[in-house]
Amino acid sequence: MTMPGLEHSEIDQSEHPQPVTAEAADRQLWWAAIKPPMYSVAIMPIWIGSTLAFWQRNAANPLIFFLFLGSAVLILAWENLSNDVFDADTGVDVHKRNSLVNMTGQKSLIFWIANGLLAAGLVGIAAIAALQQDLMVVWLVLGCCAIGYIYQGPPFRLSYKGVGELLCLIAFGPLACSAAYYSQTQSWSWNNLFASLIVGLATSLILFSSHFNQIKDDLAVGKLSPVVRLGGQRAAKLLPWLCGLVYALLTIGVMTKLFPAWTILGLLSCPVAQRLCETVGRDYQQPEKLLKCRLIAVEMHFWLGLFFGLGFLLPG
Repeated sequence: MTMPGLEHSEIDQSEHPQPVTAEAADRQLWWAAIKPPMYSVAIMPIWIGSTLAFWQRNAANPLIFFLFLGSAVLILAWENLSNDVFDADTGVDVHKRNSLVNMTGQKSLIFWIANGLLAAGLVGIAAIAALQQDLMVVWLVLGCCAIGYIYQGPPFRLSYKGVGELLCLIAFGPLACSAAYYSQTQSWSWNNLFASLIVGLATSLILFSSHFNQIKDDLAVGKLSPVVRLGGQRAAKLLPWLCGLVYALLTIGVMTKLFPAWTILGLLSCPVAQRLCETVGRDYQQPEKLLKCRLIAVEMHFWLGLFFGLGFLLPG
């Protein structure tokens, strides 16, 4: 299974035996900088929280769902752009060709565009709160935004201390899924909380996988990612266990009837997880071959989330 458009999201000349024109290379570079496939990271918590709300409480408000979806994409765009700005300040992206700051040379402009996207996203969340006459979704989303800032923003830069994956798990798991579920039901759910751990962990695997090809650059600026701390070999050996944990939680949820039986369809993403683990295990000493490692993790996240959420909608 291949996520549509995913195969061109990073520039890798080794996969283009024919000469690539300057115009085509420029398009690929912009595609990689904008990162369209990465926006499934914003979509899946909303998808899972909302489909679980439909299964558990027969709650389905399409207006709120699509309003939340659009807002989540805008807020993730803010995070991606602001991270480019903050990374430019530390020099960790000095060799990153697809950094928007490096490509445009307009750090201040990128920063203010990012803030505009955040404001637009929060307007959408405020609209949901107004429709519900309840501010809880606003507080949950502001919690996600706060984590998004302290992840990379000064003076915190907690990702440089090796806790980025944990922050990612919390923001895109319990907080985002709870916000999505609450937006439909104005209530809480242990089932949703358990499901959010699967979503959050799968999202953290994208971040974890992205570190393998930038160990030298991270070390140069003192960024102590988990892969830097563990070393490439040990981190590569840990990856299959982390992927296995995702699918173990899914299986436990089905067996304990926290989730309906059809959610086992999430296991259809296992071949992508296997490809991710095999790629990292084979090439962890050759970072130039791991440029697309993160994108395989995105593909796993996409198919897992899509089929997992679909399982809440199927009759049975």
